[in-house]
Amino acid sequence: MLPDIEIAQAAKMRPIVEVAKDIGLSRDDLVLRGDHIAKVRLDAVDRARKAKQGKLVLVTGITPTRHGEGKTLTTVGLGQALNRLGTKGIVAIREPSLGPVFGTKGGAAGGGYSQVLPMEDINLHFTGDIHAVTAANNLITAILDAHVFHGNELAIDPTRVLFPRCEDMNDRELRNIVVGLGGPKHGVPREDNFIITAASEMMAILCLTDGIPDLKERLARVVVAFDREEKPITAGDLYVQGAAAILLKDALMPNLVQTTEGTPALVHGGPFANIAHGHNTLLADRLGLGGGDIVVTEAGFGSDLGAEKFVDIVCRMSGLAPSAAVLVASVRALKHHGGAKRRDLAVEDLKSLEAGFANLDAHLGILKKLGLRPIVAVNRFATDTDREVNKILEHCASAGVRAAAHTCHANGGKGGEELARIVIDTTKGAPPSIRTVYRDEDAFEEKVAKVATEIYGAGEVKYDAAALEDLERLRNAGLDGLPICIAKTQLSLSDDETLRGAPTGWVLEVRGVRPSTGAGFLVVLAGDIMRMPGLGAEPAALQMDIDEDGKIKGLF
Repeated sequence: MLPDIEIAQAAKMRPIVEVAKDIGLSRDDLVLRGDHIAKVRLDAVDRARKAKQGKLVLVTGITPTRHGEGKTLTTVGLGQALNRLGTKGIVAIREPSLGPVFGTKGGAAGGGYSQVLPMEDINLHFTGDIHAVTAANNLITAILDAHVFHGNELAIDPTRVLFPRCEDMNDRELRNIVVGLGGPKHGVPREDNFIITAASEMMAILCLTDGIPDLKERLARVVVAFDREEKPITAGDLYVQGAAAILLKDALMPNLVQTTEGTPALVHGGPFANIAHGHNTLLADRLGLGGGDIVVTEAGFGSDLGAEKFVDIVCRMSGLAPSAAVLVASVRALKHHGGAKRRDLAVEDLKSLEAGFANLDAHLGILKKLGLRPIVAVNRFATDTDREVNKILEHCASAGVRAAAHTCHANGGKGGEELARIVIDTTKGAPPSIRTVYRDEDAFEEKVAKVATEIYGAGEVKYDAAALEDLERLRNAGLDGLPICIAKTQLSLSDDETLRGAPTGWVLEVRGVRPSTGAGFLVVLAGDIMRMPGLGAEPAALQMDIDEDGKIKGLF
């Protein structure tokens, strides 16, 4: 089978104006970015809110491995399969970050014959949304430092600056830095740090906002620092919300592209789910729901991260309610969680597979606790045996959960038709009543404890001294009542990436709490999670190149 990039380069794409017609958009609704990419004007989003609403299907997964289990691939393939069966399906996913593209993944636009196109543009600079988020973020940090330099009228405490700079690249050297060196003319020295743009509050704001007025209100609420009396200082206090909104005005418009089979796809926003809330923009979802029968949207990583945050943050703020939740599993991931070694994942091993069912069952339990209707999608790889795949399907049947294996990588939408039929049947009627894990009025510690014990399987939560200091400052400022967004490893249900399967009774270690008041939640830093990833010894970038004709290679 051809590499992903060669499949993408060989695909014949429809003019984006034709794709737009499929979801009720005219040429006047579009801001064209070439023949195959368009921004959709916010007027069209407002019109979509008033139209007949389609069903929302959330795609999430079991605990992923470092090998990639195909959640985006499944999302895209399911959207294509729905259209093959006569249901108007629309795909809604996040924009890839350059950090993972050049660091580990080499691409994050699906795979095989279930990709979003043009794949190269989407994986690289695309429409510039992530750069706009970076610029808006760093405008605020620059204004803050300029204010301190020019007299510091707000009495900002340089040791209590909370709002970090960001960039869209894995760069561990920028995790902890000192700025303002070089003498009095060059700024006020202080410790600072960079985080990756996908983990920034600015990205979360873009994905949770409902339009320009809401955007400006959210930007004004961003807590950038504390003053010398430990009172919060906001971006609104610096009068920078209007300028930051200007930088984000084009980024607010959803991006319309297509899949390898011409299915409409909205690729917009890009927060990670392990260190942010992990979902594409509300604006894209609202546009899709007003233009299609079923919108297939993706939540990042496993259900402990993406699905929990979708319900506790996105649904809480937006009123959205998924009619079904597709849980992506793979034979090799389950064998990994059952104790198999990496070198043996391609060898039939029913014992390790069955041992890995503990992880599958834990995620099914999470979805049920959230009030979601689970469907298991087994992303079938070429090395999977019939006995292994059938063993998963039998296990799901015994648990009373509908399941289907798919071959969307090799066969596109055709390979996902059985899964699509189950989704269509499951979404009939009113959506289920989703259940948030915690109540708005719960104390901060209770919210964290409920997510840790009821979703992750922890036995208790412990806070280190720095986290307790953060919490006291937030509580004194009246900021402790917001929803929470726990940042932890995606490679385990626990906060320790080495613990496979479904560990229980362990201790969630909280080492920091950061306000994201503009986004509307508090970020809880657990375990060894870093908001600025680093590159490995052999990053994916080393395999990439471009020839004299401009043809890109190695972006797999």
